[in-house]
Amino acid sequence: MDDYSARAFPSMNPSIEILVQDTAKTYGPGITAAEILKDVCPSNRSEILAAQINGKQTDLHSPIMESGKLDFISVNTPKGLEILRHSTAHIMAQAVKELFPDVKVTIGPAIADGFYYDFDSPRPFTPEDLEKIEVRMKEIIKSKLPFRKVVLPKEEAIQFFRELGENYKVELIEGIEADEVNLYSQGNFTDLCRGPHIPSSGAVKAFKLTKVAGAYWRGDERNKMLQRIYGTSFPSKDELKRYLELLEEAKRRDHRKLGKELDLFSISDEAGPGMIIWHPKGAMLRYLIEEFERKEHLKRGYQMVVGPQILKRELWEKSGHFDNYRENMYFTTVDEIDYGIKPMNCLSHMIIYKSKIRSYRDLPIRYFELGTVHRHEKSGVLHGLLRVRQFTQDDAHILCTPDQLNSEILGIINFVKDVMGIFGFDYTMELSTRPEKSIGSDEDWERATAALEKALQALELPYEVNEGDGAFYGPKIDIKLTDALARSWQCATIQCDFTLPERFGLTYVDADGSRKRPVMIHRVVLGAIERFLGVLIEHYSGAFPLWLAPVQVIVLTITDRTDSYAIEIAETLKNQDIRTEVDLRNEKIGFKIREARNQKIPYMVILGDKELENGNIAVRKRGQDSTITVDLVEFINSLNEQIGLRSF
Repeated sequence: MDDYSARAFPSMNPSIEILVQDTAKTYGPGITAAEILKDVCPSNRSEILAAQINGKQTDLHSPIMESGKLDFISVNTPKGLEILRHSTAHIMAQAVKELFPDVKVTIGPAIADGFYYDFDSPRPFTPEDLEKIEVRMKEIIKSKLPFRKVVLPKEEAIQFFRELGENYKVELIEGIEADEVNLYSQGNFTDLCRGPHIPSSGAVKAFKLTKVAGAYWRGDERNKMLQRIYGTSFPSKDELKRYLELLEEAKRRDHRKLGKELDLFSISDEAGPGMIIWHPKGAMLRYLIEEFERKEHLKRGYQMVVGPQILKRELWEKSGHFDNYRENMYFTTVDEIDYGIKPMNCLSHMIIYKSKIRSYRDLPIRYFELGTVHRHEKSGVLHGLLRVRQFTQDDAHILCTPDQLNSEILGIINFVKDVMGIFGFDYTMELSTRPEKSIGSDEDWERATAALEKALQALELPYEVNEGDGAFYGPKIDIKLTDALARSWQCATIQCDFTLPERFGLTYVDADGSRKRPVMIHRVVLGAIERFLGVLIEHYSGAFPLWLAPVQVIVLTITDRTDSYAIEIAETLKNQDIRTEVDLRNEKIGFKIREARNQKIPYMVILGDKELENGNIAVRKRGQDSTITVDLVEFINSLNEQIGLRSF
């Protein structure tokens, strides 16, 4: 294979002009970013891992053949960190192949907090295997092996990997439409990859392999189960140490673990993967969130609606879902008529709108539905509450005039801001633009994108642009909340849609009597209730604020002499809408207190002979070891005040 960085490139231009660090410089074609970096920055170059020429990422040692703007990518930026982690995945794959030659390699991308690589291994990897892999990776890193990029004709690359017995790489290349593909080599290891990569393995300063899991090839349960090794990489050992500490805390907060310990929900093989079974306490938590949602929407002028679970296939064809979203849908046949089980709620809402003539005076109309939907997620990506096949969305669709569009988007963003404040979440914004697979005219997409961008700019909110990640019918604002462990979660979204109102013939009568087309906004605030609750459980570590706690107070007896008094206290609390349980078991009070503490109940009322005699109660707050003696009415008033303020 010929090294791509060789200079044998014919060119009609004797020189190219590079704008770097706001200065235009002239170089010969084939110069590398590394050489330019040395020219403009003779020292302190170690943090630079790659570059961008005219917005396209490139390795430091790949030749530059065109004029343009050159930017350097530091390891201390999100792009640089992604490149570092992707390169570390390649180093891990090299180590695995050297230690376990019979293993076949598949794919190894960078992900939000690190990287993974999937392997087809004759046997599962063990913790001892991970230790061996880490040792070999450190040796590779110490060797400072350069990453070399090679461009091969597609057929030649297929033959190369076929001779190595790497059938997964052959399959991947066969699915690539381009005539040429990029390969990267470090040492004796070569991988299929778009790149870019770090200059050499020596750029990796701190890494850790974290776990092994099973994963189906391409996330499809019909394919072979592979071994997925997860890891992470950071620019420094201190950053890695902080991350590993957060990782341990995340394990303690895992919603699947807490869901079982707190008896909130379960997932049963009998019921099927991706289906959540809510236990009484979890169902209460869900009810509280949903009631909160209903009240908040009614306050803001939304009307509650409910649509059917299945709709005729013709409707899904008309909306574009059948052509653009079919692989995520379930279908069924009733009376020889094909139906789609709804993955979204928008179709029913448009039918409601279209049920009668609408005037411009009626707009905006805001329909809200806690709608249960089904999506065919591959089993390989299912994950507790965070990725399921049946879930309920706090879904709303706003039909408005083009003139009302900006104010409606601003109203939604402020709604999200209010709700995130209640739950204690910070958040970031992302504007996602037209994907390759989409419907609608360029003009409508430009209008919709401009409307979303205008709202963000009006509120002076920082945001990033995520090119090509919009819905197939319109661009969107994704609002990603940040939890107590600084992890980012996608929940709220705002989608601007000119296309579906056109397809479904939605109109309103304008002031001049003419028929006009409304604009449709698709939006969720919390998103999928299941997903939000999974995030919320981990955010609070299961210790929900008083207003959300499934059980707010538990009454504990020291002896059976106080049983009747305990029942009386509990009934009084329940009559004041305080969610209360009573523990009358013949167990030591220390045991009862430990169990209540493990259940993370906000308040314990502890009753003994003294409390019975004086007609008061001893109260212990969650997280405290001492009790205070108070009057029951005083306690109830304090609880109601905290609940009203939605405080802990």
